[in-house]
Parts: sequence; C-alpha cells; structure tokens
Amino acid sequence: MRFQFLLSLAALPALAQAQTSTPAAGFQRLPSGTEYRLFRRDAAGRYAPQALAAVPSPTDTSRAGQFMMMHVSYLTGRDSVLQSSRQLAHGQPVPIPMPTGFRKGSPEEAFAILQPGDSAVFRLPADSLFRGRPVPPELRRSGNVLVLQATAVRMVDQATAMAAAQRLQQEAMAEQQRRTRAHQAEQLPKDNAAIAEYLKTNNLTAKAQKTAGGTWYVITKRGTGALPQPGQTVSVRYRGTVLATGKEFDSSDKHGGTPFDFTLGQGQVIQGWDQGIAMLPKGSTAILLIPSSLAYGTRGAGADIPADATLRFDVELVEVKGTATTPPAKRPAAKSAAKPAAKKSTSKAAAPRKAVKK
Repeated sequence: MRFQFLLSLAALPALAQAQTSTPAAGFQRLPSGTEYRLFRRDAAGRYAPQALAAVPSPTDTSRAGQFMMMHVSYLTGRDSVLQSSRQLAHGQPVPIPMPTGFRKGSPEEAFAILQPGDSAVFRLPADSLFRGRPVPPELRRSGNVLVLQATAVRMVDQATAMAAAQRLQQEAMAEQQRRTRAHQAEQLPKDNAAIAEYLKTNNLTAKAQKTAGGTWYVITKRGTGALPQPGQTVSVRYRGTVLATGKEFDSSDKHGGTPFDFTLGQGQVIQGWDQGIAMLPKGSTAILLIPSSLAYGTRGAGADIPADATLRFDVELVEVKGTATTPPAKRPAAKSAAKPAAKKSTSKAAAPRKAVKK
C-alpha cells in the first residue's frame, strides 16, 4: 500500500552522529543526536510543550506487538512535504508498529518517545539515516536533515492495526477507482470525437459500427464463418497503431507472421479486443478503433503507447476453435458511426507483442 514509504523510512538503519553543533532553535537533543520538540494537549485542548520523561531504551520490549495509530509526515529541513499520512489516508491515522529495539538516531527511536496524545517534531541527521547510501538531493540541499512530524492518537493491538490498514487500503483503492472513472468519463468523449473524425477523414463513416461496450469497428472483408463465442479460442493476425500518430507499436509480422491466440471473453486481452473480435465472422478482416478506456487508459503501455491513447488495430480472424462456455446469445445490434474529429497519420514503428494483452 502507499503507506509503505512511511514504514520503510522508519526501518532505515541509523547510527549516532557526532554532536558538533548546538540543536536547532527550540529543540532538545537525545544522546543519539536526534533533535526533538515534544507537545501534549492541555485541558483546553491546546498543544503545550512537554519535557521528555525518560530517554527511550533500545532494549525496551514493553510495547512489543502493539501499534500506534498516528498522523505522520516527512519533510525536508525547509518544510517541503515529502510524504504525509494525512494526505494518503484522507486525514485518518495510520498504524505504526511500536519498536521493540531500535537503532539510535532512527525514526523508530523517535516513535518510542511518543505516548497517546503526544505530538512531536523530530530532526534526524540525513547522513546517519542514509548511511552507506546517497542522501536524496532534496534533503542534502535543505539542511541535510529529515524532519518527522508525528501525532500519536491511540495504541491498538495487532488485529486492530491490521483491520485499520486493510480499511485504509480499500478506501485508497476505492478513491483511485473513483478518480479513474471520473477521468474516463472526461476522456471518452474526446476519444470518440477523435475516432469519428478519423472515420470521416478516411471515408469510413458509413461502414463503421460500434459495439454495445464502446469499441468501433469496420469490417473490410466479411468472412463466411460463424461468429466466435465466449470461451472459444480465436487466432488473430493484427497490426496495432496509435490513432493520433499512426505509430506502429506491434504486429504479427514482428513475430514471424504467427497469429495471436487467446480465449475470447475471458479478459486475457484489452476490452476493445474482446468486444471487437466477437463481432467478426471467421475469415473476416476489420479495423478496430478502441477508446483509451478500453485499451490501456491512463497508464499506457511501455514506451510506444502513451497514456490516454486511442488505438487502431487492423485484424484478421484466422481461426475459431473449441467450445463456447455459454450458448450463443442474441447479439445487440451494433450502433452506426456518429459524427466525426482527428487527423490520420502514417508514421510507423515497432514494439512488443504483449501490447494486445491486458
């Protein structure tokens, strides 16, 4: 999950740094060299400075197996936020395992200081944290320290912590899916407009059809065989290009002309292929025009298929084999092409066969 960065920094080995300077203004210093400012809420709910009751012991195991629900942020010495659990977890605290032994000068030592209700700011020497590894430039340029801000909310057991982590993970996934759906809703009209313009420019509008799922296709030679059914194995020769540029990213010719085999309707390929190939009788050749949401979406594929790329595939359905997983159903009528919008391009290039795979 995305909170792993927080834990990975906490696990960095660290050694005590020679104390050659005084602490930063307003900070106290542990014997290890870690500087800190410790606060606790007063009766009025305001955070007030608090003295450290005792220096944590690296051998203290009293909190073994426990987790502190915390808000944690990592910053540079100039207060530029590197990562914050408040942002990643939408304002909710995240579970941090309590150390049962730690290296002096590490984030684990800092966490060992905290009790529920405490808030603190720590300054950890970057050279000690990243001993044996290069210090990230943003830290070196900003005082060569890592600033850790932490607010301890409550202590919980492992089962509660794991349940909280799972909930946060599910919420993060749901939020990512929501953003993806919102982006697709915004991108789809642009993709369809580009496809429509392409059809118009190439005099294909009258022949173009659209599957119920949104894939456009033009049958250039109709075969005499039956339509393939979900669960059957289909063999397809193809050439794939990016619609906006005409750049070829893959083709059967790049693989000795061998057709590509896959099981129809099983999610083994991008959705545009599952939808488009299902509309072709055996022996057909066709053009598939696939909106980005039915291809590789915002992630793209390798160096040749950028994010939000609408794709063209020239395909030939060579063979249909095997038994359908379900009886043939009446197919919904294909939609005729809508009004067109983007220019045809003819530049060509090559790329890997996995481009048609999901």
